[in-house]
Amino acid sequence: MSTQWVAIQMQVNGERREVRVPPMKRLLDVLREDLHLTGTKEGCGEGECGSCSVQMNGELVNSCLVPVLQAADTAIETVEGLAHDGKLNPLQEAFLRCGGAQCGICTPGMLMAATHLLERNPQPSVAEIREGLAGNLCRCTGFIRIFESVVAAAAESRTREAPHAG
Repeated sequence: MSTQWVAIQMQVNGERREVRVPPMKRLLDVLREDLHLTGTKEGCGEGECGSCSVQMNGELVNSCLVPVLQAADTAIETVEGLAHDGKLNPLQEAFLRCGGAQCGICTPGMLMAATHLLERNPQPSVAEIREGLAGNLCRCTGFIRIFESVVAAAAESRTREAPHAG
C-alpha cells in the first residue's frame, strides 16, 4: 500500500508556505517536522492538554487533532509568530516576568490561548482568564502564575493604550 502525498499551501505566521506530505499527517507534525517550527509542543497527542494549540483562521485549535489537509489555504499562527523582530510581545514578557513559564511544555499553548483570549477580550476578569485557558493543562505552576501573567499583560496593554495627558 503506497502513501499518497499532496501539496498543501498555507500561510504560517504571515508567510506563505507549501509542504508535500500525506494528507492525514497531523498539523502538529507538519509544523514541527516539515516547517521546523518546534515551539508548538506535543503533550498528550489526544487534544486534552492544549500544549499544541495554534490559531487557524483566528480560531484556537489543537494541532494534534487537525489533519494537515484541513489546514490547506488557511492562516496558521504559532507561538513563533508572537515575537516580532526578535522582540518578545508583552504577553511573552509577562510570562517571563511573572513566572508563568516553568518546564515549557504547556507554555506555547498557554500563550496561544491567552493571545486568542486577549484579542477578543483585552481586559478579561480572572474568571474569564480561567475560562479562556480552561483547555490547557499545566503540571508545574498550579495556574496562578499563568493567570497573573495574563492579568499583567492586559494591564500593560491598558497602560500603553491609555491617552497620555498633555
